[in-house]
Amino acid sequence: MMVTLNQPVPAWTADSTNGQISLSDFQGKRLVLYFYPKDNTPGCTTEAQDFRDFINAFEKENAVIVGVSRDSIKSHTNFITKQSLPFILIADPEEKLCELFGVMKMKNMYGKQVRGIERSTFLINERGVLVHEWRGVKVPNHVQTVLDTIKAL
Repeated sequence: MMVTLNQPVPAWTADSTNGQISLSDFQGKRLVLYFYPKDNTPGCTTEAQDFRDFINAFEKENAVIVGVSRDSIKSHTNFITKQSLPFILIADPEEKLCELFGVMKMKNMYGKQVRGIERSTFLINERGVLVHEWRGVKVPNHVQTVLDTIKAL
């Protein structure tokens, strides 16, 4: 089963830096669920910093930011501390959320084909419906684009 635009997102539960969380924990809020390849890599660090720097603007729009990668809770905790991230990170080493959102892709890494997370962001509304998705995200200006989309809803 995979998510579909303008349809309710199937219920999920995941391990996060805040303990176990579920989609239902975000009922009544807009959820910005962003998937990124790896903690402490240049693009992923910039993206996390951009979400961090815009956190107040997202909160004014009743939106919560949650990041997802295959890294461990320990790696996420270090990343949060190092970058002063004010949001939860989900550890998805078994790729359950990655599969649900269809973000696992074959990518070229230094001339080799590797399976990894395609940088993607999903906007889920207050009722748990997927209302917008960005796939194959490029980091520059992405967070501003997400915020502008939320403001336009």
